[in-house]
Amino acid sequence: MRIAGKTAAEIFDSVRLMTQSKVLRPGDALPPVRDLAVALAVNRNTVAAAYKRLVAAGIAVSQGRLGTLIRPPERIGEQEGALPGSPLTDVASGNPNPMWLPDVEAALARRPYRKRLYGEPTVCAELGDYARRWLGPDMPGAYEIDLTHGAVDAIERLLAAELVCGDKVAVESPCFLSSINTLRIAGLSPVGVRVDEEGMQADALEKALATGVQAVIITPRAHNPTGFSVSARRAREIRAVLEKHPHVLVIVDDHFALLSTEPYNCVIPAAAKRWALIRSVSKVLGPDMRLAVVGSDPQTSQRLRLRLACGTNWVSHLLQDIVIATLACPVFQAQIGLAKEDYARRRQLLVDALAEQGIDASSPCDGLNLWLPLDRETQAITHALAKRGWLARSSDSFCVDDIVPGLRLTTSALEAGEARKLARDISECLG
Repeated sequence: MRIAGKTAAEIFDSVRLMTQSKVLRPGDALPPVRDLAVALAVNRNTVAAAYKRLVAAGIAVSQGRLGTLIRPPERIGEQEGALPGSPLTDVASGNPNPMWLPDVEAALARRPYRKRLYGEPTVCAELGDYARRWLGPDMPGAYEIDLTHGAVDAIERLLAAELVCGDKVAVESPCFLSSINTLRIAGLSPVGVRVDEEGMQADALEKALATGVQAVIITPRAHNPTGFSVSARRAREIRAVLEKHPHVLVIVDDHFALLSTEPYNCVIPAAAKRWALIRSVSKVLGPDMRLAVVGSDPQTSQRLRLRLACGTNWVSHLLQDIVIATLACPVFQAQIGLAKEDYARRRQLLVDALAEQGIDASSPCDGLNLWLPLDRETQAITHALAKRGWLARSSDSFCVDDIVPGLRLTTSALEAGEARKLARDISECLG
């Protein structure tokens, strides 16, 4: 079976059929454009157009001068969460502390469930009002409110609505695990942009945008895995860079908003044409509460709603009821304040314990984790810690391009004695 066709569409269909029938397999090289054009007696532009369409459809991948290959299947990378059945003390999960999660039964008792049918408003009125109060002051312009099934779902739908397979997306490096997986599975190309204690580096972002980046994902607070937040100065620098590229889709993932100890500094310039600010509730209400509020410009909101329509158009109203009943409860609002203080205290326990061992962790930091930069390969360190009873996560899985050596240590449930023991064990493993 050989590639056939006289038009770009026919050549495209021929290659797709050959991949579906396993005649062409992942990694196989397609003939050079010139050679296939001669073999089929067609113009080279016809073959080039067919190859471009194959890349856009995710069937092939362009390697520049190295040619075009049938795209290898993507594999799901590492995921957040605990390792079931592990005898090790887990400082790798990224989970919130269960003691600070709400009593869902009590929330439901405060707000009896009302049956809904197709055609109901997609956002319940009370939650919509809460969302506008929550996001409104931070919107860079006219906006609409939508709900998605968590922050990762919002990012995936926004990218699918605006980008095509093969497009480049700028992300922090090291980067949140789910963002990396989302981009790779969608056939998008992540471009790593280094971060420091003030957030994504503006000069590195400018270089990334110069390569043809179509979207940028920025974490303004409690960046995962480093815990860094965007400073007011850095936010101004990022806005200045993005103002030069108003066509770029700007996605701001403010996942830790309700628990952050840092102020929100806006990175979306007024000139941006496509933008979205996402705030989810999974860190404060628990990962099973798959709900995120998305504020975006009206056109982006419309495209997002088209993507949501395929999945019955709305986030469960039962879930919305639980979320607003919990967030609007004065008792739980007080609990959020206590949780914020407790997470900061537990992070500091490990910072201080490491300092006693002569080890400097990243500071200032926010979130459920602590980032420990290293000057050596990290896998050996995580293996050594495992032998001492600790399940830790190395930086390898968080990095997009170059490896930034380090450990991400979840501190959300860490006790003082555990912090001291972990610090001693890390010191001995490093020594």
